[in-house]
Amino acid sequence: MSLEREITHVMRETQERIFRVCQSRGLTLKAISVDSGIPYSTMRSYAGNNGPTAIMGVDALYRLVGVVPDELLSLMLPEGRAIVSVPTDIDHDEIERRCRDYLAVKGRAHRQDSPDGPAISACESIELAGQVVQLRAVA
Repeated sequence: MSLEREITHVMRETQERIFRVCQSRGLTLKAISVDSGIPYSTMRSYAGNNGPTAIMGVDALYRLVGVVPDELLSLMLPEGRAIVSVPTDIDHDEIERRCRDYLAVKGRAHRQDSPDGPAISACESIELAGQVVQLRAVA
């Protein structure tokens, strides 16, 4: 029973925080209500602005996806979990090329004849970071 009360308390605080951050970013409860289709009075109850904070159901969370930023909605999930958008236009050939480029640079960094031997040197780390940036850009 104690764990249930703790989760309930955390969820209420998290919801209130999410909606406070939304409002500080200019995303009003009214706008969230209109865009999500959740009635304004219900939205206010989820934000703790209409009596005791009501805990959102999964259906409300579903309606908020695409309205409230994913990083904020992810606060509702256990640590280490996140809501993310899956890209629809993936160029798998480009991703493969970038992965191979990264692996080639990383493999060279571990050779005995590299600047710090098998350890990654500062200059190799910079080059690897550049490869990661390019990989992230296509992924």
